[in-house]
Amino acid sequence: MSKKPDRRRTKELSDRDGKPGFWAWIRGRFFAGMVIAAPIAATVFATYWFVTFVDNRMKPLMRGAIPEGLRDTSIGNVLDFLISVIPGLGLVFAVLLLILIGTVGANLLGRSALQLGERILNRIPLVNSLYSMLKQIVEVVAGSNQASFREVVMVQYPKENTWAVGFITSNAAGDVALKLPDKAHVGVFVPTTPNPTSGFLIYVPEEEIIRLNFSVEEGAKLIISAGLVVPQGEPQITPATPQAPLVPKDPEAPSQLDPVPKPDRDPS
Repeated sequence: MSKKPDRRRTKELSDRDGKPGFWAWIRGRFFAGMVIAAPIAATVFATYWFVTFVDNRMKPLMRGAIPEGLRDTSIGNVLDFLISVIPGLGLVFAVLLLILIGTVGANLLGRSALQLGERILNRIPLVNSLYSMLKQIVEVVAGSNQASFREVVMVQYPKENTWAVGFITSNAAGDVALKLPDKAHVGVFVPTTPNPTSGFLIYVPEEEIIRLNFSVEEGAKLIISAGLVVPQGEPQITPATPQAPLVPKDPEAPSQLDPVPKPDRDPS
């Protein structure tokens, strides 16, 4: 009668040989597939959500832009059908609309109309504060204003010997600089993880910050990933060591390869 194979013995032999077992191999390949597929699936899902979100809000405007005389005709029905079935058409319409707004706002007549609209909004209570705040945020994010994040640094926050990653915003100025001690202070925005849109603005002496060799985008990735994605940083160019100038060789001087002349022996 044949004996059944001992599973424990088989596992011990497999571990002794250094080869993973069948289930360990399956588990490793499964997690490797998750690591590969997760970023792709998240990107596809985020793209689909964004396109759908824009389409649901822009396609009603596109249907409303169809002339009244064409809505009940075959051409109007075809246009309505195409608007309904083509994904991303609302996003294309939104991009074209923004280009049109930018074109109109770039000329003199458009700037005058925008200034008139801003004056009307600034006279409405509560709306003026909200509009000014949103306008400043959009200008900073779009990079049209110089007041943007400059460098990625580390500061001791919230206590000593505990370091947090932040972004330099500006130098201390105005009443803030007058009330601080006689040192050069810089404003550092310390964002929260994983939502970097909120955080704390602190003023730190300039000699107490540590500058990181990261770009602002790499620093944002480090904060959003909670430290899981650590950028390598830009390679630092080390200055070349200066070499000593070449001294012309004396032709009468003996070379290292020439035989050293032996001293003459005394015949006595």
